[in-house]
Amino acid sequence: MTRVPLADFPPALKQRLQELWGTPPNLYRALGNHPALVAAWTEFSKMLRHDTRTPRVLRELVILRGAQLMRSEYEWAQHLAMARKSGVREAQIADLANWKTSAEFDAREKAALGVAEAVTQGHVGDAVYAEAMRHFDHHDYVELAAVAAFYAMVGRMLDAMGVELEPELRDFSPKLP
Repeated sequence: MTRVPLADFPPALKQRLQELWGTPPNLYRALGNHPALVAAWTEFSKMLRHDTRTPRVLRELVILRGAQLMRSEYEWAQHLAMARKSGVREAQIADLANWKTSAEFDAREKAALGVAEAVTQGHVGDAVYAEAMRHFDHHDYVELAAVAAFYAMVGRMLDAMGVELEPELRDFSPKLP
């Protein structure tokens, strides 16, 4: 159940949101109760989604794994289409919860997923960091950690605000495992 109303936006912010995302999703409308916050959130999420160096497929895997760990149906459903469009394969989506032992992921993807899982759970150990550094430089490591941390915040905000999934996305597949 939604805990905060879905807000309208001041005209300039509404135009910016439409430029970036088209019709703003319910998450942004809930955040719209705090216009300055949603404006900053929008620009940061745009940077993480579009102005980065790591491949989008890796970032979407990071986001989907975080959604699984947080049991965030909204985040999972919203990012399934983005993940597919970026090149995440159906077999990877189906086996994401088993990424550590799955043959569907290469070593670089597993290193990114290790970072995703550790950041989402709140502790990146030395082994996770060392494995990530075998595949990424510091720039890309920071980028992947920021994606994982930002989307962990997204999942927590969705829960705190009780944001409901848009009707057109409620029939997503596969369901959150």
